[in-house]
Amino acid sequence: MSTAAAPARPHRRVWRLAGPIILSNLSVPLLGAVDTAVMGHQPDAAFVGAVAVGALIFSVVYWGFGFLRMGTTGFTAQADGARDDGELRATLARPILLAAAISLLILLLQWPIAEVAFALIGPSEAVERLGRIYFDVRIWGAPATLMTYALLGWLLGVSRARDVLLLTVALNGINIALTLYLVLDLEWGIAGAAWGTLIAEYLALALGFALVHSELRRRGGAWDRRRVLDRQRLAALFRVNRDIFIRTLCLEAAFAVFLSISAKFGDTRLAGNAILMQLQTFMAYGLDGFAHAAEVLAGSAFGARDRAAFRKMVEISTFWAVALSGAVTLAYFLFGEAILSIFTDLPEVRAAALAYLPWVAVSPIVSVWSFQLDGIFIGTTRTAEMRNAMIASLLVYLAAAAVLVPLLGNHGLWLAFLVFMAARAVSLGYCYPKLERAVENRA
Repeated sequence: MSTAAAPARPHRRVWRLAGPIILSNLSVPLLGAVDTAVMGHQPDAAFVGAVAVGALIFSVVYWGFGFLRMGTTGFTAQADGARDDGELRATLARPILLAAAISLLILLLQWPIAEVAFALIGPSEAVERLGRIYFDVRIWGAPATLMTYALLGWLLGVSRARDVLLLTVALNGINIALTLYLVLDLEWGIAGAAWGTLIAEYLALALGFALVHSELRRRGGAWDRRRVLDRQRLAALFRVNRDIFIRTLCLEAAFAVFLSISAKFGDTRLAGNAILMQLQTFMAYGLDGFAHAAEVLAGSAFGARDRAAFRKMVEISTFWAVALSGAVTLAYFLFGEAILSIFTDLPEVRAAALAYLPWVAVSPIVSVWSFQLDGIFIGTTRTAEMRNAMIASLLVYLAAAAVLVPLLGNHGLWLAFLVFMAARAVSLGYCYPKLERAVENRA
């Protein structure tokens, strides 16, 4: 082996994970972008606002339970690093059972969820009327969505990044095709976008179970009910899930505050901010590919108690994440106006988005650090630090918005959002040295 080849191997390992994950992640906001673009060519800006509001509600409802993906990946990666095939099966069964119970609760509580959500966001009458049509259809996808989270987390934890890509692209590809057909061909309007998502979610769940079954047959091992229901393991699962749940609610609260303040600027400004947030989401999902790679590789090294491997994987995944963030910033500055024209042909909405495009363009180089640190802390299941850092960052964001929005209007809102992303990075960065020292002497 040449000395030149050796350093490249960990880079290839990071890319083998990050590459498929980036592609699969980008298909997620692509769905939202298609919904936004299709509604952006409807005759009223209220259609764009309604999709933004409806998508936000489901983002809060579903990603409040994002621990079903994130927590599963961390525990699975550690079991994989420890070469424990029995525990690998248990790390799948626990979140699947939990997802089924939570989704049943969501369906039972769908009416109060809708009432509270629309009351908190406070959209215009036209936006709320359309948003409720979207909500009433999509809510029935809760079981498929939450169980698919668990399947994705498990596949990622065992480094099956290509299966994650296949499952996610299938979900969103079917969704996009159905949305275009139902909205443009059948003219179902906003209900067509919701039905397209609902059907795609259940088809993706069936594919996800097939992929997991194939991987389990290859690995061997056996189901053990006592291990699945082991009190100590369940307690660890609920501790991690509780922390991620609180962290995710704080994150979604920040986005809800952003959209709620945007709605107070009127439907046109709301639509412009919604389109810009799609660009933010594209960037976040792309950079999350390296965060997920750090999640898996750091979690595996943590399970193997290998500090040198842990540090190496953190450094390499972060290097590539920062490089990609710089490329995205450059692309937004150079091509942002052309990208905005894809989303809407309404001149007033396009002008509203273009005025604030520079904030989104600089966001990647500010946000990348918090994404990477999130992945590292999730992979090592050090979730209490994540929870506390997110709570502190949300408080900083609310204070910044309270000061900056009255002074600078929508510019102040975007500046406060960047302050929020920077606060996440600073607070988690403060905790990182302690985490690295704990790799070799974890409990």
